[in-house]
Amino acid sequence: MIYDLCIIGGGVNGCGIARDAAMRGYKVLLLERNDLASATSSASSKIIHGGLRYLEYGEFRLVREALKEREVLLKIAPHIIWPLEFVLPHTPALRPAWMIQAGLFLYDHLAARKTLPAAKKINLHKHAAGQGFNSAFGTAFTYADCWVQDSRLVVLNAMDAVKHGAVIKNYCGMESVTALPDKGWKIAAGGQDYYAHMIVNAAGPWVDRVQKHLTPSPIHLRLVQGSHIIVPRLYDGPHAYILQQDDRRIVFAFPYEENFTYIGTTDTEYFGDPAGADITEGEKEYLLQAANNVFTKKITKSDIIHTYTGVRPLLDDGAAKARAITRDYKIVMSGGANHPCLSVVGGKITTYRTLSEKALHEINRTFEKDVLSRTAQTPLPGGDFDDFDSFLTQQTQKYEQLSPALVKRYARAYGTKMNDFCSSHMGEHYGDGVYEAEIDYLQNNEFAQTLDDILWRRSKLALHISPQTRNKLQERLS
Repeated sequence: MIYDLCIIGGGVNGCGIARDAAMRGYKVLLLERNDLASATSSASSKIIHGGLRYLEYGEFRLVREALKEREVLLKIAPHIIWPLEFVLPHTPALRPAWMIQAGLFLYDHLAARKTLPAAKKINLHKHAAGQGFNSAFGTAFTYADCWVQDSRLVVLNAMDAVKHGAVIKNYCGMESVTALPDKGWKIAAGGQDYYAHMIVNAAGPWVDRVQKHLTPSPIHLRLVQGSHIIVPRLYDGPHAYILQQDDRRIVFAFPYEENFTYIGTTDTEYFGDPAGADITEGEKEYLLQAANNVFTKKITKSDIIHTYTGVRPLLDDGAAKARAITRDYKIVMSGGANHPCLSVVGGKITTYRTLSEKALHEINRTFEKDVLSRTAQTPLPGGDFDDFDSFLTQQTQKYEQLSPALVKRYARAYGTKMNDFCSSHMGEHYGDGVYEAEIDYLQNNEFAQTLDDILWRRSKLALHISPQTRNKLQERLS
């Protein structure tokens, strides 16, 4: 079989392009060396946002595009994406109040808001968000963005791509690629040869390395490491905080998996193989201090339950500092008519779908087709409902034999797809609410092969289950 497209890379951009292309009728093959979302796409800040701080750098087009996408993604994936209120305590020495208010006014009006509330000013001494917070802070501002289960977003795009005819192969890395004498490409992967008319290079932080195998045209990246820590819950309430730092960076803190607080991210220039990135002691100290400066509950390194680090492949725009490098993206065409190659450079999880549309615009031109995208109107798997609270009530009544907490977890992770495996016969119970039926579903429908695929990327069960449950799951997968 000769595919129209061979996509290299199973992150959010690669799977987003695969979904859009398959929905337009292209024959699509996607190859990923490890698991889907195993690198940058599962190590994001887990926010669907316009990027308030990008306004300081004049990134108005990117912010407007991202703000529009909040509404689209909320609509097509209401199970894994939901509104989140952010609290921005005012620190006069860093940014004057008028600057913050002007930025929030722009943020509210650069794109139409249909779902999320407008920004407002609050008094932390009177507002619930001030509980557990340093009393030295009085004035704060609130605004809304969205939370996303990032790695699940990637998997759902891959699932929908398969539904429309794509072939997705994780743990199947490209070993070599050869430009055929006449037209097209031969790709060796997993001990097999595949053929495609066009290569889509969506290899994330490895995009420049893959490019070297395709064309002599170089791609210039700036790799930036972002690290995060997970600690026991520092405060009550559903809101998130934006913590302004003396270096003019911001650090997020928000509720995570019910019992924890997530703190991140850092921005550190990275050199070397992205696969080797890991949090440094300096990054731990930076994030701990950011939290200890504002929360009354103090934490130390011994409180860190988990860390994760991602390397963001950013366009090299010549910025002096990592925090100022553009988060915009670029689509690079090369190879000519006989050996076309499209490479994706940069980007952020919020704009993956519009990036995919722009990539398909170039792909359409190459194949001389004019098929429009349907990704904005088509729910992702499990997202075919309107209101999550109503859906949860319905599912809790439908599966009354399961605990309400378990039904809520299923509803948040799988949406209506939970109906594919929920029943009165859930199979073996491995412990801690983990049943055989769910594991079967993940292996048969969501490309899960390893323990980490299940416990970290398809879920965050690793934070909740006992060693005994983990061992039983490992035996199951052995």
